[in-house]
Formats: sequence, structure tokens, C-alpha cells
Amino acid sequence: MTGKTAIVGDGDSIMVFKAAGVAAFPAEDEKKAREILRRIAREYQIIFLAEELAEALGDFLGRFDEEPYPVILAIPSGKGSTGYGDELLKRAMERALGVDILFNKGTGK
Repeated sequence: MTGKTAIVGDGDSIMVFKAAGVAAFPAEDEKKAREILRRIAREYQIIFLAEELAEALGDFLGRFDEEPYPVILAIPSGKGSTGYGDELLKRAMERALGVDILFNKGTGK
């Protein structure tokens, strides 16, 4: 892997990334997103995923937590943020660091 970056999301949401040179994969629903992620996971180090799709694929995405790559980041789509991406980031930091550095609260560990 050479640091390649991709985005998976609805067509309108991915256009700005595509214009910036990021590999863009349109997926209108979770089934299509799952198929794409299976196909591209070994080729890309960073994969941005629309929050709506990430939330629907929560259990499936857990399989990527044990490996260093790809890093899958949930981001808001053109429809706006659901807050799911922030929650995932917060949980990942708490798991890695034992504290919530976003809101300065310890996890009790």
C-alpha cells in the first residue's frame, strides 16, 4: 500500500473529493457500500465513508478495527452530519488512550 485514499458515499457527497484526486466510489445504500469496501479494503489505506452508510454498517466495520489499515473514517455527507462520525472517533480515542481527549472525561479505567 502506498497511502492511497478513497471515499464511499452517495454521488453528490463524493464529487468534491473526486475533484481533489481522491478515488471515489458511489454507493447509494449499505449493500453497495459493503461490496465496495470488501473490494477496496486491501488497496487503500484511508477510506472515508458517509456517516449514514457507516452507521448502517457498524458491525461490518468492526472487522477493520483489529488491523492497522485501512483506516475507515465516517464523515458527514452532503445531507449534513448525524454525529455518528464524531462518536466513532471519540470511542476509538478512548479505546486507544483510555481517556476522552475531545471532552476531557476519563473512561474510569
